[in-house]
Amino acid sequence: MILPLFLLLLLSLLPALGVVYQVLGNRRDKKRYPPPGRMIDIGPCKLHLNQRGTGKPVVLLEAGIAASSLSWSLIQPRLAEFTSVCSYDRAGLGWSGSRPNQSCPPTLQQMIDELDALLRKAGLDAPFLLVGHSFGGLLISAFAHAHPERVVGLVLVDPVSLAHWSSGTRSNAEQIASGVKLSRRGAVLARVGLVRAALSILHAGGSWIPRHIGQATARQGRGLMERLVSEVAKLPHEVQSTVRAHWSRAKAFQAMSEYLAALPASAAAASEMRVPTGIPVAIVSAGNATPEELLERDAWAERSEHGSHTQVPGTGHWLQWERPELVIAAVRKMIEETGQ
Repeated sequence: MILPLFLLLLLSLLPALGVVYQVLGNRRDKKRYPPPGRMIDIGPCKLHLNQRGTGKPVVLLEAGIAASSLSWSLIQPRLAEFTSVCSYDRAGLGWSGSRPNQSCPPTLQQMIDELDALLRKAGLDAPFLLVGHSFGGLLISAFAHAHPERVVGLVLVDPVSLAHWSSGTRSNAEQIASGVKLSRRGAVLARVGLVRAALSILHAGGSWIPRHIGQATARQGRGLMERLVSEVAKLPHEVQSTVRAHWSRAKAFQAMSEYLAALPASAAAASEMRVPTGIPVAIVSAGNATPEELLERDAWAERSEHGSHTQVPGTGHWLQWERPELVIAAVRKMIEETGQ
């Protein structure tokens, strides 16, 4: 009788212990991994901006849908050798704070306005050369449409397909719903310290405990843990610990769910926001891009008076990690050709 009662008491205490473990871990992370840039108050929240180098134009690096400024770790220092370059974290990601109302997905216009507010309040003046990876390509193209007088060029790194994600197909809707559900589940697991524990153990080479954590919490739990570790492992070694710390927090998962939920509407809105033909557009596609994506990107390049589209054989979606020199070369070439 005593043993079952003891086990019941222990199980009832585990969530509370997990919360304490998470709070202590967050405090430790803040000391170990302070923001490399500055925090800019844009009103609804504070965004992290990392600025390096000097000169014009200001190169602005826009990350993928759930990525942070750290995704440009191999690119930004080398661009800073010949111009001013900034990376930042969208609301809820990296070091940035979250929007007050996390239950509503952000609109494309809202994200454009937040970037505009960040640039203005940081005191950064045009001209801007915008570089966007994946979902970031969608955002910078929309920004160029809204503020063409401030943009001298776009470099799109394996950009997300507007045609695909705005199509409204049942398959897309199910994929988005699954991603949102999994992200929200991750937020719950992060609040009680399970994501932090699993990532730490998996990084150290263990697998038994994280596997059973996933199986005990949800059928998708194991896949969530393993997917996180596999994605983090693709990053440069020097930033992996910081990224694990970011993804041990619930806010990152909540932000990912918001951006995923916003993707179809954002793609549809961006489809109506054409980049002015006078703005140069350079597109660099991964070797595994689909024929449909390549045709869509060809059309984008052809719309520009100074457009180009190059596919890099043997590469995946994360071109800025696999072939950073190609992205750097594309930026340098555009600066030279625009006479900035």
